[in-house]
Amino acid sequence: MSKRLTWLDALRGLTVLSMILYHGTWNAVYLYGASLPWYEGLPGYLWQQSICWTFILVAGFCSQIGRHRLKRGLLISACGLLVTVATTLYSPVTKILFGVLTFHGAAVLLSIPLEKPLKKIPPAIGLASSALLFLLTRNAGSGCWGFEGLALGRVPAAFYQDNLTAFLGFPGPGFYSADYFPLIPWIFLFFCGFFLYGLLKTAAGNEPIASLPAIRRLEAHQAPKVLQFIGRHALIFYLLHQPVLEGGFTLLGMIKK
Repeated sequence: MSKRLTWLDALRGLTVLSMILYHGTWNAVYLYGASLPWYEGLPGYLWQQSICWTFILVAGFCSQIGRHRLKRGLLISACGLLVTVATTLYSPVTKILFGVLTFHGAAVLLSIPLEKPLKKIPPAIGLASSALLFLLTRNAGSGCWGFEGLALGRVPAAFYQDNLTAFLGFPGPGFYSADYFPLIPWIFLFFCGFFLYGLLKTAAGNEPIASLPAIRRLEAHQAPKVLQFIGRHALIFYLLHQPVLEGGFTLLGMIKK
C-alpha cells in the first residue's frame, strides 16, 4: 500500500489504550481487592471481548499490508514467548501460555503459505464462511461447539490432550493461562479481517484501498496523532504496559502507607 491509513493506526491505538485500562482495572480488582461488580459481570466481559475482537480483526485486515511478513510474524512470536517466560518466572499464578501475541505471530506466519489459496476464494464468501466458523467454534475451549450460551454439541473428549492440543484450541486437563488465544476459534476471526481487506481491494480495483471514496472521506478528517502513534507502536506498548501498571500500583501502595 502506498498510503498509510491513519484511521487504521488510530483504531489500533484506541484498542491498545482500552486494553491498558482493562488490565489496570483487572489488577485493581484481582490483585488489590477493589470492589467493582460491573467489571466482574457482563459489562466487564463485553469490554474484554471488544478489545480482543477488534485487535484480531485489525490484525487479519493488516496481514496483507506491508512487507517483511515473515520477519514480523517471527518477531511477534518471539515476543509472545518472552511474555510466557517472564510471567511464568515472575508470577506463575497469572502465567500467560498461548496468549494473544503467540496467536498473532502464528496467524501472521500461517497467512504466508495460505495467502494464495485464500485469495482464490471470493472475499464475500470467505468472510461469511470465516464468520460462521468462528461462531461455530467459539466455545471449543469449553468442550462444545457453538457460540457463548448456544451449545451445538460436545467436542470429542479425545481432542483435549496436552499443550499441543491447547495451542490448537482444545486444552487438556489442568491447563491454565491468564490470557488464552488458541488458533481455534480465533484464526477464523483473523481470516474475517483478511477477507474484509479483500472485499475493499476488489472494490478498489487496481488502485490502493485508500482511493475508495468512503476511505478518502474518512482520511480527510485526520485521526488523533496520539492514537496514530500508539497504533504504530502497538507491540512496544503491549510489552511495556503491564510492568508499568505493576510499578504504578506498587508506588501507589507505598504512598498510601
